[in-house]
Amino acid sequence: MMTGFKRGLLIAAGLLSLVLGTIGILLPVLPTTPFLLLSSYCFLRSSERLHHWLLHHPLFGRYIYHYLEHGAVKKSAKITAIALLWPSLLFSMYLVGKPWVAVMLVIIGSAVTWHILSLKTYRENS
Repeated sequence: MMTGFKRGLLIAAGLLSLVLGTIGILLPVLPTTPFLLLSSYCFLRSSERLHHWLLHHPLFGRYIYHYLEHGAVKKSAKITAIALLWPSLLFSMYLVGKPWVAVMLVIIGSAVTWHILSLKTYRENS
């Protein structure tokens, strides 16, 4: 039996990762799917109602479904993520104007791009 404190911590962690995943939809430096998967994990162990809501949400549910069911991400999601990632990183480099920040952002952007490309691509007929 789970204590109320542990359940509360899991719900709080799930909500925090949900917020970060939501920000990741708009800010490509943050990975959306891993945060939503973490939310799903936390809610699965703490709140059946929140877990059901997340999996059936019109926006968040699709990120989780393809990954959980097929271990894959749609090609369009990969393209969109990379297409938004690099312009936002380049704009950040321009705004900050510090060479060490530019190097750091290129390293982070390259790692995120590699991770996105390494994910299996979901195909409708697979």
